[in-house]
Amino acid sequence: MANISLQHLDKIYDNKVQAVFDFNLEVQDGEFIVLVGPSGCGKSTTLRMVAGLEDISAGTLLLDGKDITTAPAKDRDMAMVFQNYALYGHMTVYENMAFSLTLRKEDPNVIHKKVLAAAEILGLTDQLNKKPKQLSGGQRQRVAMGRAIVRNPKVFLFDEPLSNLDAKLRGATRREILLLHKRMNATMLYVTHDQTEALTLADRIVCMSMGHVQQVGTPLELYDTPANLFVASFIGLPPMNFFNVTVGQDALEGSFFRYKLSGEQKSLLAAYVGKEIVLGVRPEDIETGGDIDVQVFSNENLGMSTLVHGRLCGSNTQEAQITCKLRGWCDYKPGDHVSVQFKKCHFFDKETTNAIREEE
Repeated sequence: MANISLQHLDKIYDNKVQAVFDFNLEVQDGEFIVLVGPSGCGKSTTLRMVAGLEDISAGTLLLDGKDITTAPAKDRDMAMVFQNYALYGHMTVYENMAFSLTLRKEDPNVIHKKVLAAAEILGLTDQLNKKPKQLSGGQRQRVAMGRAIVRNPKVFLFDEPLSNLDAKLRGATRREILLLHKRMNATMLYVTHDQTEALTLADRIVCMSMGHVQQVGTPLELYDTPANLFVASFIGLPPMNFFNVTVGQDALEGSFFRYKLSGEQKSLLAAYVGKEIVLGVRPEDIETGGDIDVQVFSNENLGMSTLVHGRLCGSNTQEAQITCKLRGWCDYKPGDHVSVQFKKCHFFDKETTNAIREEE
């Protein structure tokens, strides 16, 4: 496989619109990197620059130390799996998987062995004589992956490959991609707007917004220690709750609640006493039994847990709405009151939106 180095990459289109700003990333051999973010954040554009499908406006792209910034796509030894499968409808599964090798005029016996090996990995052995229209969406996506596998590229690139699949197929195909990575120990760059895919697949996640990298880290790092308000709001489902609060000597004073600070939290927020910050609390970090009063709007029972949607009592404002993910099956009715406590909190500077952390 391969190491990839993306150094200060920019993408500026002819109309002067800049889609990617100063993108930096070191991808290690065999690493699974997921680029995640909302539509229009620049993640697919970055992937296409790596693939050679978009010109790099500025910066350097290295593959195993070799500069390929301006190299044609065909010379980059990368295989891309697209969202729409891009299969030839008049060809069989076997012919689709063998197509790139046939163009290279490889030995037919070698092609046959490679196609059969890829088909076995992907569970397509019984489908080789079928046409794409005879396959399910998940099977078509596996054929697209098989076409990439037979090339034995240095790098696999995935551009939202599961977007066209239903929820059940997405889950199954996601597991197949993860198993494929473990089996092949391949270097993979994967683009998605789905945070579930990012959290379950990635060795490291690159979270993007408006063309800028917001944070790079392991799934746990982005979930547990988000770098800023954007990452905190984007990673995690349901999203984190946010409240404007004023830092006091011993507590955070919200408009409709008071949160007592621990000694460690007092030290962390010492420079913010008397100032407003943003308090973030994940729904799963809220438990019953505290002194924060919530008036219930509705329940979403999920079996092992329940999403309880409500508002902090005494408030009709949007910012006082709250979602709690409580254990078990809850039967709260609209208008009921439930007392909760925050078990873990995140603090953000209101002006910079960056997380407030101890200086390293």
